[in-house]
Amino acid sequence: MNSAIPTCENPNPLQRGDGVLSSHEGDKGRKKDGQLKSPSSSHLAYGILDIPPWYLCIFLGIQHFLTALGGLVAVPLILAKGLCLQHDPLTQSYLISTIFFVSGICTLLQVFLGIRLPILQGGTFAFLGPSLAMLSLPTWTCPTWTLNASQVNTSSPEFTEEWQKRIRELQGAVMVASCVQMLVGFSGLIGFLMRFIGPLTIAPTISLVALPLFDSAGDDAGIHWGIAATTIFLIVLFSQYLKNIAVPVPVYGREKKCHTSKFHLFQVFPVLLGLCISWLLCFVLTITEALPSAPTAYGYLARTDTKGNVLSQAPWFRFPYPGQWGLPTISLAGVFGIIAGVISSMVESIGDYYACARLVGAPPPPKHAINRGIGIEGLGCLLAGAWGTGNGTTSYSENVGALGITKWILFSQCACGPPVLFSPSRTTA
Repeated sequence: MNSAIPTCENPNPLQRGDGVLSSHEGDKGRKKDGQLKSPSSSHLAYGILDIPPWYLCIFLGIQHFLTALGGLVAVPLILAKGLCLQHDPLTQSYLISTIFFVSGICTLLQVFLGIRLPILQGGTFAFLGPSLAMLSLPTWTCPTWTLNASQVNTSSPEFTEEWQKRIRELQGAVMVASCVQMLVGFSGLIGFLMRFIGPLTIAPTISLVALPLFDSAGDDAGIHWGIAATTIFLIVLFSQYLKNIAVPVPVYGREKKCHTSKFHLFQVFPVLLGLCISWLLCFVLTITEALPSAPTAYGYLARTDTKGNVLSQAPWFRFPYPGQWGLPTISLAGVFGIIAGVISSMVESIGDYYACARLVGAPPPPKHAINRGIGIEGLGCLLAGAWGTGNGTTSYSENVGALGITKWILFSQCACGPPVLFSPSRTTA
């Protein structure tokens, strides 16, 4: 890759000469076939090897977290009914905090040791189908008394054993299945099978994984269709129609100190802004009692105070640890069911690797990088099983999509020095 070296006229690589904090700055000086590319041809501002300013890292990290939030929270909530926990929101919060913690560890492992692309790890829906099928067996059917909120004493040893023996069964199945995934990845078998995995393989697999979850997604959105539609509308509006509007923001510089500059806020934070505005709308509707206060009324769960008792009961600090629910148990039926989910998860992750590499401008990941990525995902599933999330981990497609929406991750060059060149050996190699 050949790049022209720009002159040093702007000490701030984020700020253009017209005072706009630009996410397009990284396109200057780039050449293709001997001609400079126009800044509008790509909106990517930072390379994989580049480090944005710390304040942007915080907000971009929050946005990626919120993008994955739906999937991370949905997994324990969907499993709650099969685990007999539908009337125990406090324990549900423990499961959610555990999956957050493990997802962070697995993401660090994937970024530093695995595929080495900016791809987030989290709970996988591919495991939900087999898990729910196993929990629906007569052996694991919840007792009738756990279905009645008035009969459930969440602090009783009897109730605790009812849900913990179910999650221990899931833990054992996930941990054994994760060994299969690690074997496939670290042995290089997945690289050998790549000749049989293409778009015609990946697309139907991802579709089939998602189809059984439409009911759950529809039920959650159906809590209040108006709020759900408003959130979708705002994210589309910000990311597609307002992305080129520069908003004045306060900036602190070494030379000008505190001053105002323009920033493409809607392009960089469409998800974060959309979710925050929707939450504020729900908050206003809650304090004005526009949303119903009766638990059985439509739209009640859109209130922002429905889980206030969990905040008062939950500890301020809680550190999840392996084996927190007891010693995992193993059954043959559960293991084979989760292995089916592992196969779907691996095929989906390969598609995510290629999509992520393309969106961030990296070359297609080589086979040995894919082997390593799948192996690390297997290790992540092992950790998820040991910690007791009731699920495994996989690469998150929604965060790969966030890269495409925000255009704010890859390839920049300093405005007063040589361009930062992409090094495959430090990323996917």
